Amino acid sequence: MTAADVLTELSRMASDTYKRIFLNHGAPDSTLGVKVEDMKKIQKKVKTDHALALALYDSDIPDAQYLAGLIADPPKMTKAQLQKWAKTATWGMISEYTVAWVAAESRFGAELARDWIDSKKEPIAVSGWGTFSSLAGLKPDTELDLAELEKLLARVQKEIHAAPNRVRYVMNGFVIAVGCFVPPLAPKAKAVAKATGKVEVDMGETACKVPDALQYIAKVEKAGRQGKKRKSARC
Repeated sequence: MTAADVLTELSRMASDTYKRIFLNHGAPDSTLGVKVEDMKKIQKKVKTDHALALALYDSDIPDAQYLAGLIADPPKMTKAQLQKWAKTATWGMISEYTVAWVAAESRFGAELARDWIDSKKEPIAVSGWGTFSSLAGLKPDTELDLAELEKLLARVQKEIHAAPNRVRYVMNGFVIAVGCFVPPLAPKAKAVAKATGKVEVDMGETACKVPDALQYIAKVEKAGRQGKKRKSARC
C-alpha cells in the first residue's frame, strides 16, 4: 500500500463520534477520528513498512502518525528522524505514545530521553518522560541505568507539581512504570508517589483521571506482575 492508499482507507474508517472524542482530548481539527482497533486492521495487512511509516508521519494527520508508529521499524530509525517526529507530533497522543514508544525501541531511546526531558517545549518533554517509562517496561533491569532512574524519581518528586500540565501526567506515569517494572527501585518509586501525593492535571473535556501512582503500583504487586517486562512498547 502507498501512503495515499492508507490515507484513503483511514478516511473511510473515520467516525464523527471518535473525532469529537479526540478533539475533546486535545487533538487538532485535522484528526480524522479513526479507532485504534481499526488502524490495526491496516497494520495487520501492512505489517512492518518503515518507508511507508515515514511517509504517513509526514502527512501531519494525527491518525496517520499513530499508525506510522505501529508499522515503523524502530531499529531503523535514525536520531534525526526521531528528533523530527518529536518536533512534529500533532498532539499529545502522538507525543506521549507514538514518539515515546518508537524511541524506546530504537537505538537512541535513553540518549534522546535525557535530552527531551529538559526541553522547554511541553510536547517534547512529554516524549522524553514517556520514553523513559517505556524503557523501564522493556529493558531487563541489567540493561537499565538504575542510578539514573533513581535520580529521575527524585527529580519527579522535586519538580512534578510545578511542571507543565501534560509533563505532570507523564512524570506520574514514569513513577508508575518504575514501580511496576523495576523491582529494585519499587520502594523508591512508592516513596516518591507517597511524597508527591495527588497530581493535578487538566484533562480537558473528558472523564479521564490521573492514576494514583501508589495505588497502581500496589495493585500490580498484589497481582504478582511486578517486574514482568513487555515485549513491545507499542500497542
